[in-house]
Amino acid sequence: MKYEGRNSVLELLKTDKNIDKILIDKNLSGSLKVICAEAHKKKIKLQFVFKKVLDKESDDGRHQGVIAYATDYEYATIYDILQSDDKSGLVIVCDGIEDVHNLGAIIRVAECAGANGVIITAQNSASVTDAVIRVSAGAAEHIKVAKINSLVFAIEKLKQAGYWLYALEADGEDIYKANISGKVALVIGGEDSGVRRLTRDKCDFCLALPLHGKVNSLNASVALGIAAYEVIRRR
Repeated sequence: MKYEGRNSVLELLKTDKNIDKILIDKNLSGSLKVICAEAHKKKIKLQFVFKKVLDKESDDGRHQGVIAYATDYEYATIYDILQSDDKSGLVIVCDGIEDVHNLGAIIRVAECAGANGVIITAQNSASVTDAVIRVSAGAAEHIKVAKINSLVFAIEKLKQAGYWLYALEADGEDIYKANISGKVALVIGGEDSGVRRLTRDKCDFCLALPLHGKVNSLNASVALGIAAYEVIRRR
């Protein structure tokens, strides 16, 4: 897997993943020097190249002077998330998040909020790619992400583990007035479709963020950020 961008590579270096090599701009500046030093400590192969080489290797030109190549992203299982000894009692469930930028931002929010993990679906969903890792600012390397075939199965397992399922939907109860307690799984839907009816019917509650402007919805990752930190505030 290819990791582009300074934050993504720095976070990758903090993990135990097998890094094959790192391409880095000959013109070392700023955090590139830190990356270089960390790579030397871990005895990782460094190739100092001209920017035009990085431009050619990059998928979208946003490499920021460094590209790393490592083993493919390793997904967790839902059991890994449930057996986690983290104490947050917060899990994020993605129902049809297809945009890589939204998924990356969601993973970043989840990691910053101290969530035990993120659950995504194998169908109709973005996967954890190098672009997602870059958008997540490397957060994808520090949080468990489970890719499952059946969201209904995942929801049942969460309920068995004592989680309350809260779908984030426009017609739900005002999040600031709702009773939110115990272990919480926040369910965020796709950019256009929202939480699917089958998924919503399996949830225990629906929560909504009050909107006071003329636009009738928030970006999925923004909505999740507000909801996740409201859960934290309650605690």
